[in-house]
Amino acid sequence: MDFDTANFRARYRAAIHPRYNAWFHGGFVLLFGALCIGFLWHRAENIQPWEWLAVPLALVFHNWGEYMIHQHLGHFKRRFGAMFYQRHTGDHHSFFAYGQMNYELARDWRVILFPAWLIVVFASVNFATYWALSHWNANVAALFSGTMLLGYLAYEVLHACEHLPAQHPVSKLPWVRQMRRLHELHHARDLMNTFNFNVVFPLWDWIYGTLYREREGDLDDRRGMVSMQHHVDIGRSPEQVLNYLSTPTRWSEWHPYPVSIKGPSGSMPVGTAFDYTGGRAGHLLWNVTAYVPGHHWQARARGKYGLLMYVTYECTPMGTGTRFTRTLEYRFSHLVGRLANQIFLHKRIEKDSADLLKNLNLVAEKLIPASATFLPR
Repeated sequence: MDFDTANFRARYRAAIHPRYNAWFHGGFVLLFGALCIGFLWHRAENIQPWEWLAVPLALVFHNWGEYMIHQHLGHFKRRFGAMFYQRHTGDHHSFFAYGQMNYELARDWRVILFPAWLIVVFASVNFATYWALSHWNANVAALFSGTMLLGYLAYEVLHACEHLPAQHPVSKLPWVRQMRRLHELHHARDLMNTFNFNVVFPLWDWIYGTLYREREGDLDDRRGMVSMQHHVDIGRSPEQVLNYLSTPTRWSEWHPYPVSIKGPSGSMPVGTAFDYTGGRAGHLLWNVTAYVPGHHWQARARGKYGLLMYVTYECTPMGTGTRFTRTLEYRFSHLVGRLANQIFLHKRIEKDSADLLKNLNLVAEKLIPASATFLPR
């Protein structure tokens, strides 16, 4: 069932305090942050060339913190971060969904901007950082702490720009347009826990392999894919074999490594989505793309480092049994993934794929009932 974004927006807006002022909220954050930055940077004097390195260092560190907090607290519920999780995943991702990214009223800023008090807390932490670092080097302390606050303001401003209407002049600026698209993909409910956690600059998404750029036709373009195929003969009918193998919640029974599947039980029809965790691929988002009962089943997966994968199951009658053929096609769009595949991954994946079929050959006839009736669980 699709989430009712319009209904959530109506309920959220109704719960906003009547005296909430979006302009005061945004203005306070920007003014307070700018004053703190000015105060800190004003403390720097006679800056040496090497001391300027504190600025890019702070920007990279802030970008990393943005990534880690967004991913691990914003999208996974922890006891000590429950309030942030509720405000981010519970409110922000419910208010703004893929295809419904635009704010409509100034009061909607409440669900875009961090609470106004957070800039005070963040500034306090950075003043403490300044005090600690100044015992070593006052200029580095001032530049680093001030730049950290600049990173906070950059996040607030760019995040707000990413929720502007597409036709707004600011949205058409090259960098805003680029980050707006990445952020919109992040708001897709099947992608939000896995991809595009950076909001200002996707540095750590690139490093950790969670940068996802979906281009028109990319998911259906199989050029440059590595392909491998293996088969095994099973003494059951094609309908029984495919019904069993197209039930991902039972993959753990024949995969030789631990597998966790989150999705509906039973043989999955076209359009079904499920989450997979296991093997060398780690976490994958799967969608069933084709299914002809008793003949073939196909699913497409997306993973880290630009991994795009297709797996196709085909069943051919062979006397009293079935020849099951598994075809795996994959490619990496990320440089790290491509290099790893060239150096060592390809051989390991080939071996894993062969081992998978060997294991299936050992257990299939024990797990698939011999009767004509098959009851998935």
